Amino acid sequence: MTDPTRFSGPFVAMFEALRMAPTFARGRRDARAGHVRSLSISSSLVIAQVRGPDDPRAFRSRIAVRAFGAAEWAGLQDTLASQARYVADLLAGRMPGNVEEVFHRAGLTLLPLSLNEVAMDCSCERWPMPCVHLAATCYALADSFETDPFGAFTWRGRTRDELLGHLTQLSGTAEAPPAPKAATQTLGDPANFWSSGTTTAPAPHPATSRPDLLLDQLDAPPLRYDGTPLAELLRPAYLALPPAAP
Repeated sequence: MTDPTRFSGPFVAMFEALRMAPTFARGRRDARAGHVRSLSISSSLVIAQVRGPDDPRAFRSRIAVRAFGAAEWAGLQDTLASQARYVADLLAGRMPGNVEEVFHRAGLTLLPLSLNEVAMDCSCERWPMPCVHLAATCYALADSFETDPFGAFTWRGRTRDELLGHLTQLSGTAEAPPAPKAATQTLGDPANFWSSGTTTAPAPHPATSRPDLLLDQLDAPPLRYDGTPLAELLRPAYLALPPAAP
């Protein structure tokens, strides 16, 4: 387990400011030793099973925050989608740099930075709170945010799929390419092109009825003789050719 980096550092510092150094020192050791198990993050709630080396059994610790409402998320997503670098980082599974500024401008924080925003409990029911199990959960949670930034968004009410779905829709990064045009839209009127009197499939061997068809298919050079286009000067010669065998 790595130390929390810049993104989750203030979140951990909020708990460490409680002046419960022995509790958080042990919690840090337990988290690094892998004693936090089954850490799950859902909207508003983090739940973990923690069993330290001196515990007879695992205890359930919970940390809750307020999930942002639909209107708050709509504004946040509009801002995130307006910046290509935010969308690119999130699509790549990275926490964008300075993403906190987006939340600050909306009067919010992605991670709680005040204990007034957090509710905690543990099935060990030891006092004072937070207990060592909650302390270990805090460190494991912060570390999970560094490896999977979408956990922080999930905690605030937007799962990875929901967030990316909204961002790609708003930014247009997932729009389907335009459908190719049908061949009849680029070749002009089929009746005139093939001289077949139909508007469906082209004749299987158009050269058998129009030896001069090649002149119509190719872009003729912009040359004229006495005002007559070069293609029209050549047409009698093409018409004099015998039809090709089918």
